[in-house]
This record gives sequence, structure tokens and C-alpha cells, in this order.
Amino acid sequence: MNSPTSKKPRPSSRPSDHGRIVAEPSSCLDTLQLERLEREFRTWAEGTPRADVALSRRRILLIFLLIRHTGAKLHEVLTLNPVRDIDHAALTMAFGRDAQGGEPRTVPLSETLSREIKALLDDETFLHSAGQTLSVDPAFVRRKFYERAQACGFPKQLGSPEAIRKSRGVELMQSNMPLPAVQKYLGHSTPNLTSSYVSFSEDDIQAVTSTFLQRESARKTSARNAFFGRVGRILPADLQAVVELVTPGGHTISSIITLDSLNRMGLKEGRLATIEVKAPWVHLYPSEAEPLCSAENRFLGRIVRLTRGRINTECVLRIDAETELCAIGTNESLDRLGLREGAAAWAVFGAYATILRVD
Repeated sequence: MNSPTSKKPRPSSRPSDHGRIVAEPSSCLDTLQLERLEREFRTWAEGTPRADVALSRRRILLIFLLIRHTGAKLHEVLTLNPVRDIDHAALTMAFGRDAQGGEPRTVPLSETLSREIKALLDDETFLHSAGQTLSVDPAFVRRKFYERAQACGFPKQLGSPEAIRKSRGVELMQSNMPLPAVQKYLGHSTPNLTSSYVSFSEDDIQAVTSTFLQRESARKTSARNAFFGRVGRILPADLQAVVELVTPGGHTISSIITLDSLNRMGLKEGRLATIEVKAPWVHLYPSEAEPLCSAENRFLGRIVRLTRGRINTECVLRIDAETELCAIGTNESLDRLGLREGAAAWAVFGAYATILRVD
């Protein structure tokens, strides 16, 4: 055993890739910040009436999405041939196919990202403008990334391709993806962690990564009446606790759970979670004015769809560009409300009417 005065071993002059990923978390964007940045890119890409500018912005958006969701390096993305190098049937992408001296690096894709890329490539105008690869001046890409980060109120350095790639690595590890799978997914080569691969074959790592990505994508683009976000506040009482979840869109949802559930799920402020509410528990108030009611959760939106059955009617309310709430009631009760598509309405539900889940 070393004595208290023993010299500590000097740190390696070549830290592992894993060390570089997790060091200085303040230099990374967290999941909700990444989601906010992605929304900013999408709004910016669609925010011009000029067709030529829109095509250019959509190419930058695609570059961002590939880095944000695959953790690829900028040069890997810029040399990608999206038609040749993406297999939508197998949900895989090959980076570096033309690189000298090695096989391409194949990574899994989520179904959500695959569908979005395919939709872009189905646009002949976009495909023709993109050419064979996504080749864009790297300095131009960086400048646009910096601008979007600053538009979100982030330091511009946190919007760099390298910072986003690093943030993706931290996000994956904080979500409990096995370290060997994270390393493989990001294309790291770490000799001093070779032993980590002993119990993971190449096929094992691909399978684990693919399963994880599909689950993550389903969680973040979850069905109606499910809110994904970060726990902002916990208010414990003698038997129960109020848990407030803040979504990337800025909505706050309250849920009441028992202290036993709180401890069993390991909930704490800052943890990612999902709050769900069943459609029959959502009540509607057709009005622009906020209703006077005791329900903790109240959201103003527009009715986008009414589906009438023999007994019940389903009403879908859009409360922002990416969030919909569904309410179900008897035909008679909803008829009394005078609901119509396009009209404003409030969706309300109590904190006791929610289900809180964590991965």
C-alpha cells in the first residue's frame, strides 16, 4: 500500500477516448439542450421563402442530424454519399467507404432518422442539389452551427460539430448504453480498453446499439399523450411527492407519485423521464380563455382532428409543433362542447391522472 507521501502516478499523456468524452460535462450540451438545438435547426431550415436558400439550409440540417444522432465526425459526414452509403432496409450507414486502407465504418440508424433522410432524398430537387456527397465547405458548416447555437442562447463553442459529437457520446453513456457499444458507435480506437470488448462480439455490439437507438427514438418521438423531458423539481410530502417535468418545448407537467415509487425509480432533479396521460383522463374546454379549474396541467392548443365512432369521439389537440394530446369522450358529451376542427381549446388533466416512467 502506498504511504500518504507516496507520489501519485502521473496521468497518461494520451488519455483514452472515453476520458475525453466524459471530461468536463459543462463543455457538453445535455439531452434537452440538444433537442432545443435540433428544433432551432428545423425552424431555421424552413424559415426562408427562397427555394435555393431552403435547399442549402436543408443540407446543413441533414449534416447536423447525422452528427447529432450518429456522433459522426464532420469529415465523415461531408464525404458521405447518402444514396450509396445508407441502407434504409437494414437501418445502417457506412462512413468512410472511399477511405484508403480500411473497411468502411458501419453504424446502425434509428427508424426515425432513416425515414427523415429518405424523405429528403425522395425530393429530386434536393437530391440533385446535394450531388454525390454532402460536401460543403467545413468553415461554412461551422459558422452555421455556431449561429444556431447562439440563437438558442448557448456559447457558440457548444454548437461546434466536435462539441455535438462529444455531447452525443455523453448522452449515450448517461442513458446506460454499454461503454464498448458507445466506443464502437463513435468510431473510437482505444487500446487500453480492449478488455472491455471481451464479452461483446461485433454482432453483439451492433445488436445492442441498434436496440438502444430504436428505444431512444421511440421515447423522444413518443406517441400522443406522452411528454419526455427532465425532472425540474420534486416536492416530497409525508406519503407522496409532486414531480414536475420540463419538456424541450418548455411545457411543465406535474405528476403525483408515492414516496416508495420515488425512491424505487431513483428519481432526482435533472433525471430524464416520461409522463403519460390516458386519453379518457384528458378534459377539453373549447375557449381561448384559460379555464377556472383545479387540474394542475393545462395546455392551450388547436383541434386538428375529430374522429367520430358509434359511441365515442376522439379529439386530437395540437399544443405545439411537435406535441399532440388526444382526448376521448362520448359523442353526447363532446357534442355539447361544440367542438370543431381548427378551433382553440384547452386540454386539462390532474397530476393524479398521470403515469411517470423512467428508462
